[in-house]
Amino acid sequence: MSLSSTLQIAGNALAAQQIALQVIGQNIANAATPGYSREEALLTPAPVQRFGRLTLGLGVRVLGVVHRVDEFLNQRLRRATSDRIDSEVREQTWLELEQVLGELSETDLSTALTRFFGAIHNVLNQPESVSVRAMAVLEGQSLTLQINRLAQRVGDIRNDVNTRIVNMAGDVNRLLAEIARLNVQIATTEGGTAFASEAVGLRDQRNVALRKLSELIEIQTQEQASGAVNVFANGDFLVFEGTHRTVTAVYSPSSGFSAASLNVAELDAPLGRGTGKLAGLLAARDEILGSFLDKLDAFASTLAFEFNKLYSRGQGLTGYTQLTSERAVNSAAAPLDAAGLPFLPVSGMFQVLIRDQQTGVTRTHDVRVKLNGLNSDTTLNDLAARLASIDGLSASVDAEGRLTISAASANVAFAFANDTSGLLAALGLNVFFSGTTARDLGVSSVVSSAPATFAASNTGLGAGTGNAVELARFPEQALSSADGDTLFTLHDRLNANVTQGASVARAVAEGLRSFEQTLEGQQLATSGVSLDEEAIKLMTHQRAFQAAARFVTVIDELLRLLVEL
Repeated sequence: MSLSSTLQIAGNALAAQQIALQVIGQNIANAATPGYSREEALLTPAPVQRFGRLTLGLGVRVLGVVHRVDEFLNQRLRRATSDRIDSEVREQTWLELEQVLGELSETDLSTALTRFFGAIHNVLNQPESVSVRAMAVLEGQSLTLQINRLAQRVGDIRNDVNTRIVNMAGDVNRLLAEIARLNVQIATTEGGTAFASEAVGLRDQRNVALRKLSELIEIQTQEQASGAVNVFANGDFLVFEGTHRTVTAVYSPSSGFSAASLNVAELDAPLGRGTGKLAGLLAARDEILGSFLDKLDAFASTLAFEFNKLYSRGQGLTGYTQLTSERAVNSAAAPLDAAGLPFLPVSGMFQVLIRDQQTGVTRTHDVRVKLNGLNSDTTLNDLAARLASIDGLSASVDAEGRLTISAASANVAFAFANDTSGLLAALGLNVFFSGTTARDLGVSSVVSSAPATFAASNTGLGAGTGNAVELARFPEQALSSADGDTLFTLHDRLNANVTQGASVARAVAEGLRSFEQTLEGQQLATSGVSLDEEAIKLMTHQRAFQAAARFVTVIDELLRLLVEL
């Protein structure tokens, strides 16, 4: 073996230690860089050579530079990230809903209900006072306004969530394009084969992009021999080698709301819900906010119809000279339970009271409602004809399908009593509440403009309080349309659903955060940079470099001595 071969060993050692020191410097420089994975120079003995009967090595060489990652752990961490983001979106939505509901505050729904029914109690104490009845009307308006505002605020949150879903399409497309581009660069840099030296920086960038994508949607990945990573969502590929599919936002109109979702454009198929931010937003919009609005609409609808059924049986201090139904039918010739009314009447009857204002005499007329599915079912035209046949009244149906009842003269006033069919409440005649949903619930313009018509009596026009007693007890009465539940039970259930939902979402999110942190700790142990460990390696390779340099000096002296000889 010649001195020149020995010098080659020293040169190989210097080059290898220099590369190792450079990798250590890279690790130290990026110790705090998010998404950086620890790099390592793989050193291996150089090929050997024959020297007579001896086999001698040629020192050391660098096999490659790799980053230390556990791909299975990375996949678990991406899944945990998707789960955590999903749960946090739900948690935040429940908390926002809880804040909007604002229970235990002075402006919550329960306070408005209590004040409204308290105002009805006051009517019992001063039934002759129009101002007390006006206060009950004002409290009713405050109650409906509170319900309107609650529906509006929750609706605004749902619209914001819907907008965030639409905006996610751009983020998903950007990340898919970035992953596809990095796939090409990695395959080109690594030569398209799985050899030891990796495109470490590019792989780190791709891992960061995959982690960000997993925050948005649940993904599955599969690395190829070329170094590229294919990305799938529910079995459909989103990235394949250097190509990627595009995601677009599509809308599905439903009940006046245009719900957005994300579709894979090429397949015209929705991205699976799975987990991730998209799944969380969809659940927040549809399952949390949408469900709450449905329950709030059901609460408002039950309040309006059941209260109006009871209210419409009573009479006020004064009667009506003209009254138009608040709700129209689709067809005046159709049975009233099939005419498009939001609340369905049943077979029964109600009474019309005709009062002569000069003599004070009141006449009572029964009006029967037949809705038994036979050909003789009552239509709005039938009802108008029956009312018009009553002496002192006229009735007609306008082009919009509304019923108008008028007194024949200024000396006549009319009122209603004992409705067992629910038709008055369904049509909006002699009612307190108007509207059918949480957004349009209000107080009838008739009673708002004339509080004296507040139907507190059940013994005829005047200062009676029999109906007001029933109205004051209404919150605790079993409601047939609510399977026997009371209004307060419905309200408590509405609040309890939100409180329980927020509590469960908070616990789930906290558990998933802890699990993700555990996986992050495992990943840090595998791929993170330890400055203490790098310092030890630094000293080791520094000593090796110094020794190799000293070895070169010795060989140089020997060569000089050889030349001098």
